[in-house]
Amino acid sequence: MIKGYEKELALIYENIRTEEQKNLIKRRKVIEENHPEILELDNSIQKKSLGLSLSILKGIDENILKKYREEITDLRVKKSEALVEKGYSSDYLALHYRCQKCKDEGYIGSKRCSCYKKKLVQLYYKDSELSDSLSVNNFKNFNIALFSPHKLNEADRFSPRKNIENILRYLREDYIPRFSDIDDNLLFYGDSGTGKTFLSCCVAKELLDDGFLVVYRTVDELMGNLREIRFENNSELEDLLINCDLLIIDDLGAEQITDFTTSEFFNLLNKKLLRKKKMLISTNLNLADIRVTYTERISSRLLGNFKLYKFYTEDIRIQLNLKRR
Repeated sequence: MIKGYEKELALIYENIRTEEQKNLIKRRKVIEENHPEILELDNSIQKKSLGLSLSILKGIDENILKKYREEITDLRVKKSEALVEKGYSSDYLALHYRCQKCKDEGYIGSKRCSCYKKKLVQLYYKDSELSDSLSVNNFKNFNIALFSPHKLNEADRFSPRKNIENILRYLREDYIPRFSDIDDNLLFYGDSGTGKTFLSCCVAKELLDDGFLVVYRTVDELMGNLREIRFENNSELEDLLINCDLLIIDDLGAEQITDFTTSEFFNLLNKKLLRKKKMLISTNLNLADIRVTYTERISSRLLGNFKLYKFYTEDIRIQLNLKRR
């Protein structure tokens, strides 16, 4: 697990337990002020339950233990009936759990509870910085009709629609279902407005919902992060970028190319490839432009260690804008 998440989740569960304990104290105060006889029943149950536990440890006769249990059961019934009669729920004086399975511990024995994964996904969404955009940019809203069924260029092997269908088939039937088992890095390239960013977000949502840590950065945001890592020694940020399950880098080639950005981007790229930590990179550059824009060490890795998917169609943003008008 990425450094810090386990500690953060432990704190979340601790806060939940503390809050529910406070809520119980408040509920007991309400009963004490309005119906003290019910609270007295509850106190008697607690005393007798403690007595039962001590008796079991002392090895007292089974008949006496049975009597203890019957008395406790009788008191519980009376308490529940009294609470309901006064308009409260029967468990009003019980500690409430937000997860009945793990009792708000996060674990059932040594195994993580299902609620643990849900909370982890929520943290992943926060660090991905995609929470808002993924409500719109997802497979449900992917409109394949925006891709022409006719070839725009005779040099292209497929029509834009057939091409995107092939990409979608790979992502939905192979890449996402087998994400844990494959080492594929993806490079989406093509003109602006051809669906690269939208489809990257679709992939991010599916994987985040499956419990994988996906981090999305525009290339400018990434370069800002790399400066922070280098000059402010932000080790947690470095850990996040390197060890996340998938790092999405959007709009590669739009950044200002300097010795620093080239050097730091290569280091990040190389570390992730060596550790087999997957990446999805989108760029408006064509393959020839990548070779010209970046050093041989970077371009050889981008073109040699990534599956290359070309996007092409009439500008989707312009199509959508015209439809709105």
